[in-house]
Amino acid sequence: MLKIIREERFLGVGIATSLVFLLFGSRLDQDYSNPLYLTLILAWLFSTILGSVLAVVRHADHLAERLGQPYGTLILTLSVTAVEAMSISAVMLHGANNPTLVRDTLMAVIMIILNGMVGVSLLVGGWRHREQQYNLQGANAYLSVIIPLAVLGLVLPNMTHTTLGPTLSAAQEAFLALMSVGLFCAFLAIQTGRHRGFFVLEAEALPHQASGGPLLKHAVLLVVYMVPVVFLAEQLATPVDYVIETLNAPVALGGLAIALLVATPEAISATKAAFHNQLQRSMNIFLGSVLSTIGLTIPVMLVVSHLTGHPITLGVQNGDLVMLLLTLFISAITFASGRTNILQGLVHGLLFLAYILLIFEG
Repeated sequence: MLKIIREERFLGVGIATSLVFLLFGSRLDQDYSNPLYLTLILAWLFSTILGSVLAVVRHADHLAERLGQPYGTLILTLSVTAVEAMSISAVMLHGANNPTLVRDTLMAVIMIILNGMVGVSLLVGGWRHREQQYNLQGANAYLSVIIPLAVLGLVLPNMTHTTLGPTLSAAQEAFLALMSVGLFCAFLAIQTGRHRGFFVLEAEALPHQASGGPLLKHAVLLVVYMVPVVFLAEQLATPVDYVIETLNAPVALGGLAIALLVATPEAISATKAAFHNQLQRSMNIFLGSVLSTIGLTIPVMLVVSHLTGHPITLGVQNGDLVMLLLTLFISAITFASGRTNILQGLVHGLLFLAYILLIFEG
């Protein structure tokens, strides 16, 4: 018991912070005009949420090591996607409606993962190992689902005429939600059943045992750490909204903040895997994250939107539209040979920097 308390001491930080904002949140939100105070609150909330998300990923990693591939990375990506969906819901239901929050967050997650995470992983792996190998059939399976879901969910709303603006009608949203969930479930059936070998290399085909306690302990703690993440994400919305409204900062910063919180731990896991020449695991993490983000978050948020009466805008526009299509195209080229090198990492890294530039200079 003492060992668990020492290992999980950050859970106390998350619970204590949640209690402070639950009891005194109205007082803490009163004086954001003071830049130093605003910075301290943002840093406090952001670091606590990030630490809790890192703990979620740590326990997901323990489960991943015990269960082997591809089940391990599947648990990791689903855990982070659950955190993402709950965080977006909490922020979306906070205060004034922000119809572009879902779109901005999804776009930020895709850019962070397919450009930032992929870029860093391939740069680190290419620098250390020159060339790295992965299962080409698995990459093709991921992209064959990611590309149509991304285009139908984030591009098609700009082209329809049933509703005004980059939105979908109720029938179109229902079809998109059912199709996304259906394709994701079909992919899971292939990944964990008929074509499980597509998502492992021969050396990784058998699960390896790891120490770290029983599976139930890690599963329970994984869920427990999610609670302060969701509550504090809602508290983070207030100072972030203040920054956007008073400093005329880009609206997309709200989505970027959520995306950074949920994607950073996976980025660390993917980069570590690439550094240790486990590019297959790294690829399963970043492509699996994008797939679960699009395939599950969009349907969940559409349901939340209808249940709460908060309309959402899905279609990405202007520079983001170009960046999304270019990223999908370059990703299809990057994962078309079964091998990667440092040049591909540089390309994805530069695309990520271009996305960050367009947020402020779009």
